[in-house]
Amino acid sequence: MNRRGFTLIELLVVVAIIGILAAAGLVSYSGYVKSAKRKSAQNIMLQVSLGQVEYFSDEGEYYGSTGSDCTANDASSNLVEKKLLGGADSINDDLGYFMCTVKSGSDFTIVALEDSKSSKKCKLTMNKSTKLTRSTDC
Repeated sequence: MNRRGFTLIELLVVVAIIGILAAAGLVSYSGYVKSAKRKSAQNIMLQVSLGQVEYFSDEGEYYGSTGSDCTANDASSNLVEKKLLGGADSINDDLGYFMCTVKSGSDFTIVALEDSKSSKKCKLTMNKSTKLTRSTDC
């Protein structure tokens, strides 16, 4: 018998193997992207913390809403950029996080909330001493 190609079963097995490898790769890639965005948000939170120190030396108080919590959204992120980051567009759509700051006496807290359609959003908080805490959804 003279074989000139592959059988249908052989082709289906190869396609199935490629599909399994692609699915595994996609899951890993998504995890890497999420981790990289979280690390970028943490770096920007450190920049915001430095901006708070500079703001305090200029204004005599920290920037942010008064209380124990704030609402991180696009408007609060734009204000943080304007007041603490010199207008730099650091908190943008590519970052995947919104940020806000809250002040309480001689302390401040920076909050970063994941911009996700999921009900489980990663929430990062950083205090004046740059201690970072993560919610259980991170």
